[in-house]
Amino acid sequence: MNTRVEHDSMGEIEVPADRYWGAQTQRSYQNFKISDEKMPFAVISAFAHLKMAAAKVNLKNGTLNEEKAEMILRVCDEILTGKLDEHFPLSVWQTGSGTQSNMNVNEVIANRGNHLAGKKLLHPNDDVNQSQSSNDTFPSAMHIAAVTVLQKEVLPEINEMILCMKQLEKEYHDIIKIGRTHLQDATPLRFSDEISGWRGMLENNVDMLQKAIDSLGKLAIGGTAVGTGLNAPEHFDEDVSAQLSQQLAMSFIADPNKFHALTAKDDLVFAHGAIKALAANCMKIANDIRWLASGPRCGLGEIRIPENEPGSSIMPGKVNPTQCEAMTMCAVQVMGNDATIGFAASQGNFELNVFMPVIIYNFLQSCTLLCDALRSFRIHCVAGLQPNQEKMEAYLQQSLMLVTALNPYIGYEKAAKTARYAYENDLTLKAACLHLGYLDEEQFDRYVDAKKMVK
Repeated sequence: MNTRVEHDSMGEIEVPADRYWGAQTQRSYQNFKISDEKMPFAVISAFAHLKMAAAKVNLKNGTLNEEKAEMILRVCDEILTGKLDEHFPLSVWQTGSGTQSNMNVNEVIANRGNHLAGKKLLHPNDDVNQSQSSNDTFPSAMHIAAVTVLQKEVLPEINEMILCMKQLEKEYHDIIKIGRTHLQDATPLRFSDEISGWRGMLENNVDMLQKAIDSLGKLAIGGTAVGTGLNAPEHFDEDVSAQLSQQLAMSFIADPNKFHALTAKDDLVFAHGAIKALAANCMKIANDIRWLASGPRCGLGEIRIPENEPGSSIMPGKVNPTQCEAMTMCAVQVMGNDATIGFAASQGNFELNVFMPVIIYNFLQSCTLLCDALRSFRIHCVAGLQPNQEKMEAYLQQSLMLVTALNPYIGYEKAAKTARYAYENDLTLKAACLHLGYLDEEQFDRYVDAKKMVK
């Protein structure tokens, strides 16, 4: 392998000749060969936006000349288009401050910029990292990446599922079915009501995530090493936040307490709590659907879901609720990620949390899992969901809980006795009520009407 010699404060080190990273990246690459999880490109992209914004503010402040600023912007554009992806090789399992990934970005921008300029134009620390520290840029990049993925990927996918469910509600509004609580028969409801419960969960998740995005909009930039803002000019934090808001068409502000911004990761814990709530709801919806679709002959069988692939290597003709299973597996992974993020946010000492890479890795994985799983679940399962009206009607007519409609007319105790008598003697409610002499046939038919029970 052809190499070139790079140097940093610790001395010289050989770096692959065809890579733009420098000495600090190389040391991290050699010293942290742990597993295969790499720093997510959402973080690298967030860094590129942050470096662009910082360069523009430093140019405005007169501490960075126009040639250098323009070159930083040019290379950042290349990073954002994916042109330089192979130059960001670092493991998640590195320094807990993310310093090595910040320097990876700084070195790539500097070396690529120098290559384009044909001269030694940019220094990774003095120019690309000007007015910054890893301790404020990495947490800022975390928030930028989190807000971006939530707004551009997760929320749109939730809203697509909401629209899909609204269509199902409209289509199946007139179907009445038996309700279930505690896995036991309950009073009737419309099939569209059941679907509306699922939709309501997701709409509530949208509200939660919007609140989380507002919280994540606060950035640590300008705090530099420990929160005091050493080496950052006055208003640098506000100016960079404003520039980022303009670049990304999202709302970012400078965290008013930089000591909090550097040492605490509670905003990400809060936001991931909303993601975990989404995972919990997705788990509930997927489980409801696979229960209702169980069968086809020996389960509930109230709904039919698309048959996408064979379900067994030994049982011919078997089809399984595989999209529901994938959705629920993603949900439990997100719940595990939430535990990791909570533990990690409680760690670190004094002025800095040093578990940041694992926090953002798990956060972004949760977002990707739920976004992809929701899309797959919607396309391959929910959109093709169909009611088995004959089975729904049969269960409705067999249910003993229709007796609840008789409470106002014969009282709770007689109604309970009617249900018990019907169950023990394998009779219909109507037959049991007539046998016990509580009502005549005309009265029973007038009082026990499923359509009147689903207001």
